[in-house]
Amino acid sequence: MDRSTALIALQALAHAARLDLVRLLMPVGPEGMAAGDIGRSLGLPASRLSFHLSTLEQAGLIRARKDGRHVFYAVDAGGMGQTIAFLMNDCCMDHPDVVACCRHTPEQSPATIRPAKD
Repeated sequence: MDRSTALIALQALAHAARLDLVRLLMPVGPEGMAAGDIGRSLGLPASRLSFHLSTLEQAGLIRARKDGRHVFYAVDAGGMGQTIAFLMNDCCMDHPDVVACCRHTPEQSPATIRPAKD
Protein backbone atom coordinates (compact mmCIF):
# COMPACT_ATOMS: atom_id res chain seq x y z
CA MET A 1 0.00 0.00 0.00
CA ASP A 2 1.36 3.41 -0.86
CA ARG A 3 1.32 6.38 1.48
CA SER A 4 -1.56 8.26 -0.20
CA THR A 5 -3.84 5.19 -0.17
CA ALA A 6 -3.00 4.58 3.49
CA LEU A 7 -3.82 8.20 4.33
CA ILE A 8 -7.23 7.92 2.64
CA ALA A 9 -8.01 4.76 4.62
CA LEU A 10 -6.82 6.21 7.91
CA GLN A 11 -8.75 9.42 7.31
CA ALA A 12 -11.88 7.36 6.67
CA LEU A 13 -11.40 5.54 9.97
CA ALA A 14 -10.80 8.79 11.87
CA HIS A 15 -14.49 9.36 12.62
CA ALA A 16 -16.45 7.82 15.49
CA ALA A 17 -19.41 6.66 13.38
CA ARG A 18 -17.21 5.09 10.70
CA LEU A 19 -15.02 3.37 13.27
CA ASP A 20 -18.16 2.02 14.98
CA LEU A 21 -19.42 0.87 11.59
CA VAL A 22 -16.25 -1.12 10.88
CA ARG A 23 -16.31 -2.59 14.39
CA LEU A 24 -19.93 -3.64 13.84
CA LEU A 25 -19.24 -5.25 10.45
CA MET A 26 -15.97 -7.01 11.23
CA PRO A 27 -17.46 -9.92 13.24
CA VAL A 28 -20.33 -10.34 10.75
CA GLY A 29 -17.91 -11.64 8.11
CA PRO A 30 -18.15 -11.66 4.32
CA GLU A 31 -21.95 -11.99 4.21
CA GLY A 32 -22.19 -8.48 5.59
CA MET A 33 -25.18 -6.66 6.97
CA ALA A 34 -28.06 -4.86 5.27
CA ALA A 35 -27.76 -1.08 5.26
CA GLY A 36 -31.02 -0.67 7.20
CA ASP A 37 -29.82 -3.02 9.92
CA ILE A 38 -26.55 -1.10 10.17
CA GLY A 39 -28.40 2.18 10.54
CA ARG A 40 -30.66 0.79 13.26
CA SER A 41 -27.73 -0.78 15.12
CA LEU A 42 -25.77 2.46 15.13
CA GLY A 43 -28.68 4.86 15.44
CA LEU A 44 -27.79 6.68 12.24
CA PRO A 45 -30.34 8.21 9.86
CA ALA A 46 -30.20 6.95 6.26
CA SER A 47 -28.56 10.08 4.84
CA ARG A 48 -25.69 10.06 7.37
CA LEU A 49 -25.27 6.30 7.07
CA SER A 50 -25.04 6.56 3.29
CA PHE A 51 -22.33 9.22 3.60
CA HIS A 52 -20.27 7.11 6.02
CA LEU A 53 -20.68 3.91 4.00
CA SER A 54 -19.59 5.72 0.85
CA THR A 55 -16.52 7.15 2.56
CA LEU A 56 -15.44 3.72 3.81
CA GLU A 57 -16.16 2.08 0.46
CA GLN A 58 -14.14 4.69 -1.46
CA ALA A 59 -11.27 4.13 0.97
CA GLY A 60 -11.32 0.40 0.17
CA LEU A 61 -12.27 -0.64 3.70
CA ILE A 62 -15.75 -2.01 3.03
CA ARG A 63 -17.56 -3.39 0.00
CA ALA A 64 -21.18 -3.44 -1.06
CA ARG A 65 -23.23 -6.30 -2.52
CA LYS A 66 -26.75 -6.02 -3.89
CA ASP A 67 -29.27 -8.76 -3.20
CA GLY A 68 -32.64 -7.86 -4.67
CA ARG A 69 -33.66 -4.50 -3.25
CA HIS A 70 -31.20 -4.68 -0.37
CA VAL A 71 -27.57 -3.63 -0.23
CA PHE A 72 -25.31 -5.53 2.13
CA TYR A 73 -22.04 -4.13 3.39
CA ALA A 74 -19.05 -6.10 4.64
CA VAL A 75 -15.52 -5.23 5.67
CA ASP A 76 -13.05 -5.62 2.83
CA ALA A 77 -10.54 -7.77 4.69
CA GLY A 78 -7.83 -7.13 2.11
CA GLY A 79 -8.16 -3.36 2.33
CA MET A 80 -8.29 -3.43 6.10
CA GLY A 81 -5.31 -5.77 6.27
CA GLN A 82 -3.26 -3.60 3.92
CA THR A 83 -4.01 -0.54 6.04
CA ILE A 84 -2.97 -2.29 9.25
CA ALA A 85 0.10 -3.75 7.55
CA PHE A 86 1.10 -0.28 6.37
CA LEU A 87 1.04 0.96 9.96
CA MET A 88 2.71 -2.10 11.43
CA ASN A 89 5.40 -2.65 8.82
CA ASP A 90 6.07 0.74 7.28
CA CYS A 91 5.50 3.03 10.25
CA CYS A 92 6.06 0.92 13.36
CA MET A 93 8.58 -1.46 11.79
CA ASP A 94 7.08 -4.39 13.72
CA HIS A 95 8.22 -2.91 17.04
CA PRO A 96 7.50 -5.63 19.67
CA ASP A 97 5.76 -3.23 22.08
CA VAL A 98 3.42 -2.06 19.32
CA VAL A 99 2.72 -5.63 18.18
CA ALA A 100 1.96 -6.67 21.79
CA CYS A 101 -0.71 -3.97 22.01
CA CYS A 102 -2.48 -5.40 18.95
CA ARG A 103 -3.56 -8.61 20.62
CA HIS A 104 -7.31 -9.03 21.14
CA THR A 105 -8.61 -8.65 24.69
CA PRO A 106 -12.15 -9.27 26.02
CA GLU A 107 -12.57 -5.53 26.69
CA GLN A 108 -12.35 -4.95 22.92
CA SER A 109 -15.37 -7.12 22.17
CA PRO A 110 -17.80 -5.82 19.50
CA ALA A 111 -20.51 -6.01 22.19
CA THR A 112 -18.92 -2.97 23.85
CA ILE A 113 -19.46 -0.73 20.82
CA ARG A 114 -21.44 2.36 21.69
CA PRO A 115 -23.05 4.21 18.79
CA ALA A 116 -21.41 7.51 17.96
CA LYS A 117 -23.41 10.67 18.40
CA ASP A 118 -23.20 12.12 14.91
